[in-house]
Parts: sequence; C-alpha cells; structure tokens
Amino acid sequence: MQYCRLQTTEGPQYAQVEDRSGEPWIARLIPSPWTDSPEAVSTSFTPGPLSDAQLLPPASPSKIICVGRNYRDHAKELGNEVPTQPLLFFKPPSSLLAPGGTILLPPAAERVDFEGELAILIAKRARHLSQTDDLAPYIHGYTLANDVTARDLQKKDGQWARAKGFDTFCPLGPIVNTDLDPANLTLETHLNGELRQHGSTADFIFTLPVLFEFITSFMTLEPGDLLLTGTPAGVGPLAPGDTVSVTVTGLGTLTNPVSAEPIRP
Repeated sequence: MQYCRLQTTEGPQYAQVEDRSGEPWIARLIPSPWTDSPEAVSTSFTPGPLSDAQLLPPASPSKIICVGRNYRDHAKELGNEVPTQPLLFFKPPSSLLAPGGTILLPPAAERVDFEGELAILIAKRARHLSQTDDLAPYIHGYTLANDVTARDLQKKDGQWARAKGFDTFCPLGPIVNTDLDPANLTLETHLNGELRQHGSTADFIFTLPVLFEFITSFMTLEPGDLLLTGTPAGVGPLAPGDTVSVTVTGLGTLTNPVSAEPIRP
C-alpha cells in the first residue's frame, strides 16, 4: 500500500495513494496506521491528484536515527575515512518538514548542503535483533528524506546536533510505501532540475540487517521511529531561490524550495 498524510478541513488525515495513468492520486481516506494516533477518518473527502493536496510529513517519530557515511563515495568526497562500524546521529522531530515546505537557511550557517536519502519507518518495538532475524515485521514502510546539513557548523562543532538539527532540516515524504523492496533502489537528487546525486541502496556499506543489529544492541526502536539510511555522493550547497528534489521509483519525488531564514530584529 502507498499512503500520504495531508491537511484537510477536518484536520490531518491519512489517505491511500494510487497510480492513475502515471499520476499519483489520492483515492480515499484511511484510518491512521498508528493505533495511538488521535486522527480519525473524515466523513467528507473528494479524491484528487497528490500534487493538489496540502501534504504533511507522513510520520511523527519519537526519534530520528540517521546513518552517516553509508556510501563509500560520499565518505571520500568529504575527505573522510570509510567507517568500520555504523556511524549514527540524531535529528530532532522538530526538524521535520512537509513536502513542498520551505527549507530555511539559518544565519548561523555559511554552507548548507542537501543529502537525499531513503528513510525507513519502524513498525513495532525492536531490541536485540540479529542479522539473521526477519526484518519484515519490524519495517512498516519506506519514504524519502533530505538530511539537510549545515556543513560548516558540522566541522566547527565536532558533534553534529546543531548542524543537523535546525528547524526544516528534515524534509520527509511525500508518501509511504509499505510494499517496497529496498535491496536495489536508485536514488537521485536534482538541484534546480540538474542531477546532482545518483546512487543505489545496493551500495550501502552497512546493509539493513547490519544496521538493525547494531542499533538495537543499545537502543529500543519504537513504532513510528524513523531511520535515515545515508546519502550517496554528490552532496552540495543550497542557496536562496533553489529547489531541491529527491526521487526513488515507488516513492515519488520529495521537492522543497529554499529560502534564507528571516533575521530576527
């Protein structure tokens, strides 16, 4: 199934997405896939193109776990060593941004980069998994993310909390696909229509079984948590007026404009 989360006159709702003549279409509203969500199905809804909807981030995670340098070419392009074990960091849920929402470049940063990524939504509580475990029961679905990064602050601070954590620094969506095979997905990022990133999940340094074993060895994953799996080579800076788009077949395209954050008086 493919679904999105959107704003309606009766509040946020989930909706099933279907392909109609090559165009993603919101066919019907559905109950929340998360049992603890207060959102309910609206009694009035008119189907229409996904592009016409006011989309929201399709997840509300308690935490966002990210994998750094999970593609060899990306590690090398930034002059870093290829890690010998997964390199993890967090982004706060407050960094989430809806498809079409504006990425704001903070005055504190001199260089802010795009990083297109495949993201995984956790289905149920996971702890102490092994590489031989079946991951299917633990993966709810897949979506797209942009791990926006203040590159100069990342280098300056040493740790990455500020560089990765600004508001609007985690665009997410537009849909969740619960039936996708993540083994060999092609991910592309375009900046103002120009291809900048082209990679495959087949090139992960650390595969999903390795990541799940490593993460759950010390941390409990909860339903709805989000795992960003790393970015391929080709990252680059954003500027006001840019538009950045991340695409994976089966997940559509996550597009966001870029603007300078207004300076407070």
